[in-house]
Amino acid sequence: MSQIADNIKPCYPLFRDADYIDNLAKKRATAEEAHSIEKIEEVFQWTTTQEYQELNFKREALTVNPAKACQPLGAVLCALGFEKTLPYVHGSQGCVAYFRSYFNRHFKEPIACVSDSMTEDAAVFGGQKNMFDGLENALALYKPDMIAVSTTCMAEVIGDDLNAFIGNSRKEGYIPQDFPVPFAHTPSFVGSHTTGWDNMFEGIQRHLTLNSMEGKVVGSNGKINLVPGFETYLGNYRVLHRMMKEMGVGYSLLCDPTEVLDTPADGQFRMYDGGTTLNEMRDAPNAIDTLLLQPWQLVKTKKFVETTWNQPATVINIPMGLEWTDDFLMKVSALTGTPIPDSLAKERGRLVDMMTDSHTWLHGKKFALYGDADYVLGMVKFLLELGAEPTHILCSSANKRWKKEVEKLLATSPYGAGGQVHTGADLWHMRSLCFTDKPDFLIGNSYGKFIQRDTLHKGREFEVPLIRIGFPIFDRHHLHRMTTLGYEGAMYILTTLVNSVLERLDDDTREMGVTDFNYDLVR
Repeated sequence: MSQIADNIKPCYPLFRDADYIDNLAKKRATAEEAHSIEKIEEVFQWTTTQEYQELNFKREALTVNPAKACQPLGAVLCALGFEKTLPYVHGSQGCVAYFRSYFNRHFKEPIACVSDSMTEDAAVFGGQKNMFDGLENALALYKPDMIAVSTTCMAEVIGDDLNAFIGNSRKEGYIPQDFPVPFAHTPSFVGSHTTGWDNMFEGIQRHLTLNSMEGKVVGSNGKINLVPGFETYLGNYRVLHRMMKEMGVGYSLLCDPTEVLDTPADGQFRMYDGGTTLNEMRDAPNAIDTLLLQPWQLVKTKKFVETTWNQPATVINIPMGLEWTDDFLMKVSALTGTPIPDSLAKERGRLVDMMTDSHTWLHGKKFALYGDADYVLGMVKFLLELGAEPTHILCSSANKRWKKEVEKLLATSPYGAGGQVHTGADLWHMRSLCFTDKPDFLIGNSYGKFIQRDTLHKGREFEVPLIRIGFPIFDRHHLHRMTTLGYEGAMYILTTLVNSVLERLDDDTREMGVTDFNYDLVR
């Protein structure tokens, strides 16, 4: 099974070589204790039925393929968005390996993140000694300007106190007294990656501004603050910068990991690059207001903005699609007294033109979708604007208030009449829905590939094609550089959706003289 240097094969077609096929067959026969192919197919067919769906939705103690990740993952991404900041996870080495691998596979970049490697001893006696050594070593080896500490399950189950541990680290001389070490408790067994991002951001807010609010005056710096939330489309950070610069407003994008997650291959190693400066965060309470771009996931951040920074945290929706991007730009204009420039008005007009060009192909198409609360809400809004029909709308980590908000949004359009909203559900639930009430397409992250393959296994007519928009995207390259916010993001989403419809049309009309009745190429 050795590779040949002058004919290196990837996993496909390598695993179709005879020796691999033979080895896998022997493994199945001797080690897996598998059921027969006939029995597997019988059970598979049963899992596609309405009877099975009803049983599936009665599950209480089991989650199958949740459409979310854990809190510390979000905390790590938040920390990466600040200048020369090192994410530090108080927990086991394996947890940090998972976070780094997850982001490696999505961004195709190395991810800086350290752990204090808690093991069995720490689980019994506590992890303070691990933190003493970990903070001292991280500061000496990697020379960050700030270390942002989050936790994993082990540290939370045994009740480690980050505030006390960091304070004792200063007292014992492991880190300087004035070195910034914000922290957040991020237990993996509750919430999700978006909760962890919110907790970490609030921890950084608290550390850098809570004890220096004297002399801060709302509006005195003439800026607005933008808080992106858990955002993995790097193009979205760039489009926010562009829109604000075109408007000519003063602003601070509070958390921007763009540069460190998209560094050029120019021969220079950059462990840290770009990011929101610590002084920008320290100055943030002087802004006119702070706009939370993903408000459903930024509960603690919003409370801190309102109660400590004394800013209104003006309510907005995620700026996706046409109307909500309009609302966002008009809010910025109203807050700053700056008119919306012609360049953005023309960009809006181009989006409207694109929507007009494509509406015949998207009108009435049924889309199931899943993901994070704000992104899903924004996607539903844009689908309704396009005349498409959101059918099954799933968010694993959303609450009842969010469900009511989505249902309220669906009720504003005739295209939302068939929409069903599912909270606390997972992708195995979505799989059942795709079999029993087939949509035309499924919108979500890479894990939806399993649903597409299962539906195809039942028969070509049952296949639900996956459109990859969301996080994580492991099985396609460079989509993380795209944009989903603003008019530019709406153009990308629209282009992706309508071309998926047209690609499906091509797939369905390939038989010469029988089904090839599409005349786009006739001249």
